Amino acid sequence: MQDLSRLFRPRSIAVIGGGIWCRSVIEQCQKFRYEGHLWSVHPKAEEVGGLPAFSSVDMLPHVPDAAFIGVNRHATIEVVQSLSARQSGGAVCFASGFLEAQAEDEGGAKLQQSLLSAAKGMPIIGPNCYGFINYLDGAALWPDQHGGRRVDRGVAIITQSSNMAINISMQNRGLPIAYIATAGNQAQRGLADIGQALLSDDRVSALGLHIEGLGDIAAFEALSKAARSMGKGIVAIKVGQSKQAQAATISHTASLAGSDAGARAVLNRLGIARLKSVPEFLETLKLLHFCGPLMGNKVASLSCSGGEASLIADMALSYNLCFPELKETQKKGLRDALGPMVALANPLDYHTYIWGDGKAIGAMMLAMMAGDQDITLSIVDFPRDDRCSTAVWECVLEGAEIAVETASGPLAFVTTLPENISEPVADRLLAMNVLPMHGFQETLAAIEAAHFIAQSQKEIWYPIVIGQSSRNPLMVNEANAKSALSAFGLDVPRRAAVSSVEDVIKEGMQIGFPVVLKGMGIAHKTESGAVRLSISDKATLEAAVYEMDATEFLVEEMIEEAVCELLVGVTRDPAHGFVLTLAAGGILTEFLKDQVSLILPVEVKNITEALEQLKLSKLLAGYRGKPAVDLSETARAVMAVQDYVLAHINEVEEVEINPLILTPTRAIAVDALIRKGEADV
Repeated sequence: MQDLSRLFRPRSIAVIGGGIWCRSVIEQCQKFRYEGHLWSVHPKAEEVGGLPAFSSVDMLPHVPDAAFIGVNRHATIEVVQSLSARQSGGAVCFASGFLEAQAEDEGGAKLQQSLLSAAKGMPIIGPNCYGFINYLDGAALWPDQHGGRRVDRGVAIITQSSNMAINISMQNRGLPIAYIATAGNQAQRGLADIGQALLSDDRVSALGLHIEGLGDIAAFEALSKAARSMGKGIVAIKVGQSKQAQAATISHTASLAGSDAGARAVLNRLGIARLKSVPEFLETLKLLHFCGPLMGNKVASLSCSGGEASLIADMALSYNLCFPELKETQKKGLRDALGPMVALANPLDYHTYIWGDGKAIGAMMLAMMAGDQDITLSIVDFPRDDRCSTAVWECVLEGAEIAVETASGPLAFVTTLPENISEPVADRLLAMNVLPMHGFQETLAAIEAAHFIAQSQKEIWYPIVIGQSSRNPLMVNEANAKSALSAFGLDVPRRAAVSSVEDVIKEGMQIGFPVVLKGMGIAHKTESGAVRLSISDKATLEAAVYEMDATEFLVEEMIEEAVCELLVGVTRDPAHGFVLTLAAGGILTEFLKDQVSLILPVEVKNITEALEQLKLSKLLAGYRGKPAVDLSETARAVMAVQDYVLAHINEVEEVEINPLILTPTRAIAVDALIRKGEADV
């Protein structure tokens, strides 16, 4: 299959069709002064958009590198076949009515397959998409308005929604966009394929993805690997949900993991920073374009107001960031610039004593930037230029220009309100090598994301495992589930599965009191009264059997000296792989919803790091004089569950240990659930 370089960096473009959309493509290319060949194709018209029209693809003087196909869905297939026969570099398929219309038109899926057959490996984008704009070379296979401009270097943004791409193109934050592309149905080339093609352009600094569904996980792994090798960051907004992940509603794991856990775990695994909003997404891309991934999370901040200094310090508490104390060299430089009246700290309130003195402000900024922080923030809200004068703000611009001439490390101007840096001011700052950042929350999220990317690029992961969903999955009873898991090294209580009162008494006496009695074949035993704990004698055990509405029983040793309880669950998400959930266990599982999700396979260090993210981690480490748990045994238990899942990759749908009781010396699975079926081979 051909690569995408010819398509996205074309020296010739054919616009096929005659409607308003095709005329708009021609207009956009002409507006950008596209320097390659630009041809129109129409079977009847003499001209389209001011260009003489060729009657067919076969009549074009040369093979086009890229084509925008703006005809109906049936004609689109014919055009794709003609382009493929001429070995074109690729095409954007604008028409809708393919697979996305399957609910309304049963022929949509068949048409999409016909489209793929017609392409014969020639790259196609879409169908049902707007195409792309190459702002570097002025190639706009784009049938509508957009807000972008030509740049020499910038970020690439790919969306599954064409309207989202239009909206993003209208940003006025000073973010240089090198490419904006839409993927539509992703019939042939998905987000990850397009992302690799755009990242391979040396002029692209970072990649942003608007994702509705991840699709080909292996392709995203390849994209992540390529980005890591180039030192470029990827950020994403992920919308949509994987309903398959909620299919196993019988367990706590499925309830906790929810429909989005798989996608979240995959993105974390691949080092793709996920942002909550479009503004955060854009500001993170801007930071990555300017600085690249940040190796540390240390921030220095300065402002001429104590209110701003306090606000950013408070807001930063919600992020994985820190404000290091000032070094002596910083203090000396700041004192020389500010005089004796200013209390020196980070964040710094430098008051207004030197306001208006650009050289003094420059000296102050230079002194602040002399620390070991990863980025320095200067909080500056510019007045609106339609009602106010910006003249007195020239001093901070002069100061920044002085500071960045000799200082090392990035300097960013940050506003409390996103709208308080206009696009002209943002452009001016970028020209000075100062980063304009719009809004406190957006800036802090961007710094955290850039640091996450840098840390993730150091990790080496095994490929994500998917497997095939099994046929006719059923629940394995607790006794058999424990036996199966113990064969892979999971520590389980001494136990016996029996079906008569006599055998319950016999096995209870042999195990030794205190014991636990459970009724088997009941999903939520505690709620159903099918669990009795701490049975200390024969008479109480016998009475418990008669009170319990069950025909089969499990008698087990009672595990004492518990420090805390953990849930360990794995559920198959067909869209993303096996999702591992670690959470507060026992009766606290749904009450606290204290959990973290990973994607299999994992290593011991990943488990340890995940446990540290739980609120429960204080108990694990020993709290208020109580003993700590054995983390190595805890990790060994989780790895045993993983080993079982990987050994039954095409059979198991779900495994849950709840609770895994953690003591100072053991990690014991006192309840176990397995749902598995037959491998569909």
